[in-house]
Amino acid sequence: MNCALHTEVEATGFCRNCGKALCAQCRRDVRGILYCEVCLADMLARPQPVASGVSPGLAVVLGFIPGLGAVYNGEYMKALIHVVIFAALVTLDSSGRAQPFSGIMTAAFIFYMAIDAYRTAKARMLGQAPPSSALGGWSTDKPIGPIILITLGVIFLLDKYYSFWDWLGDYWSVALIVLGVLMLWKRMGRTS
Repeated sequence: MNCALHTEVEATGFCRNCGKALCAQCRRDVRGILYCEVCLADMLARPQPVASGVSPGLAVVLGFIPGLGAVYNGEYMKALIHVVIFAALVTLDSSGRAQPFSGIMTAAFIFYMAIDAYRTAKARMLGQAPPSSALGGWSTDKPIGPIILITLGVIFLLDKYYSFWDWLGDYWSVALIVLGVLMLWKRMGRTS
């Protein structure tokens, strides 16, 4: 294989970053690792991570308190969304048929907040960008946080006027079957 830049010269290695074939003139050896000049310049131009004073352990502990883990990580809008979702789940717990659903969802959400706070604090400690959050909508392509809030609002509105939990109690099994069929159909479409 010939060098990517000097096509008439035999390659002596490959850039670890981009995989280009490199001749002896093009390759840059850094502690036994080969890079091309462009990749090496990009790595040097990147700001170096600065360790911050955040503690992932403290973040996970604070994450069990609604919104506090996000506040510790400086994500105030996410903290507000966490508090609103938690309040909505606790409010759902007051009606009779919603208690099992609400209890499971509340417990899952509490653990989600703690794990999210830990991941964000760990990334901040390493000087990296925070990981994508499923509930934020501000760091992913999909606005999942706003969709969850709108869905909770619709559920409360339906419950107020149409006794939503009675209807859900009667037809939840149908909803699970439909969801399973949709997931299976989507997966089968991907493999074929």
